[in-house]
Amino acid sequence: MRALGPLLLATLAVPAAAQVPVVSPAPERVGVTVYRDLDRGNARPNLRWLNGYALISETRTISIPAGDSELRFEGVASGIVPQSAIVGGVPEGLLERNRDALLLSAGSLIDRSLGQRVTLRRTSKADGKVTTVDAIVRTGSQSGVVLQTPDGFEALRCTGLSETPIYDRVPAGLSARPTLSVRVRARQPITATVTLSYLATGFDWQADYVAVLSPDQRRLQLQAWLTLASTDDTSFVGATTQAVAGRVNRERTQVPPPVASPLRLRCWPHATTSDVPAVAVPESGVADNQLYPAPPPPPPPAIAMRSSEIVVTGSRVTAQRERLGDLQLYRIPEPVTVAANAQKQVGLLERPAVQVKPVYLFTIAAAMTDAEEQGRLVLRSRNRNEEGLGLPLPAGNVILFQEGATRPLLLGEGQMRDTAVGEKVELDVSSATGVRARLASGEKGRRQLTLTNDRTVPVTVEVELVLNDGDRIGGARLTRRDGKLLWEVTVPANGTATLGYRIRD
Repeated sequence: MRALGPLLLATLAVPAAAQVPVVSPAPERVGVTVYRDLDRGNARPNLRWLNGYALISETRTISIPAGDSELRFEGVASGIVPQSAIVGGVPEGLLERNRDALLLSAGSLIDRSLGQRVTLRRTSKADGKVTTVDAIVRTGSQSGVVLQTPDGFEALRCTGLSETPIYDRVPAGLSARPTLSVRVRARQPITATVTLSYLATGFDWQADYVAVLSPDQRRLQLQAWLTLASTDDTSFVGATTQAVAGRVNRERTQVPPPVASPLRLRCWPHATTSDVPAVAVPESGVADNQLYPAPPPPPPPAIAMRSSEIVVTGSRVTAQRERLGDLQLYRIPEPVTVAANAQKQVGLLERPAVQVKPVYLFTIAAAMTDAEEQGRLVLRSRNRNEEGLGLPLPAGNVILFQEGATRPLLLGEGQMRDTAVGEKVELDVSSATGVRARLASGEKGRRQLTLTNDRTVPVTVEVELVLNDGDRIGGARLTRRDGKLLWEVTVPANGTATLGYRIRD
């Protein structure tokens, strides 16, 4: 919970003897390269918990004084992996580096002012009269804030007055934004162009395909979007952005998120802190055991709001594909903003006429006595120029439509695996209620498998017959491919096809 009213900072002059940090508030140029979370397969990214990562490259111009000094890179990614940071352009090199993960907040101000003097400003709700009094912070922010004043000890915001602590400075170690600080040494003052590169968690990307199937199910219009996602608290404006497809050897690193402690207030009315149960003060500033209306429930945790905070933007810009060793690099040709807690989509590829072959698949246990199954429609092609493809296809989700009389109609959703040039392409589309298989048993191990097709066009059917250990099939001409025993047949329009076979032990 947050205390009512702001926590104010008074500005004081910095003593001349104190070393003033050299602050770089933002990069002049930034590049973002996003790598996929390969462990999630083709599942959609969880926008509350992205397990991909990004390589951030920044360029900053900094005036470095002579001697030892502290450089503070403000506005880095909140998920920065500090041990991965590389700083270039510093004449004498680095002495040390630190990630400042404690962010400025109401709670962190109290925690870093423990035992220090603050000014307590009180405002009367009756007449608006303002008074101030010196106070010393005696407890931290998580168990009720106790202040010592000339009148004794009291809990913050439990007097019935509006109370605001005022601080004369920002305590050491607090940052308003995610910050990486480094200590450097220079023999003489210099203005340097400094480069900062680091890995950051909380990013991911995937390909999202939209396909439209022709009425004869022989041609496919294929379009793909590159979807970038970030749950980082930092926005990268005007970034040169790219995505990498392929498997990169990297150990997963757990990065604690930046800490911005909330302020939790408690009151101990009419007694002491040792014999009255602590009562949490809600944002209204009123405790339940005071003679005021009960407070509303606290808001849900911030992470529960994450999905509703995600913003999606789209663009007609198309990423340009390049080869990066054994990886594929998709470069967005113009600067874009990778916004905090947002998704962005740009074009990935477009193929207007991909040749496909519709096939209805069944998997049937050959020794079953009686069964009835409905098949699944899959679209098959090969990733070659002759079929209208001929380029690497990154893994992603596929939404399939079919051309209708007035507008496209949804057929189903499938998945695209990572597919290299020359490999087979197979999209699992949907269940096929119009094409069915019926298995009937007879004497002496005989079986009869009948396929029915209620469509007005012939269909290609592929049935995989699964055998038990030690069983064999006789009396039927079958095909073996990729270790599977298959019956491949064309079923005529509004017709049937039959296979008879025997099970032999």
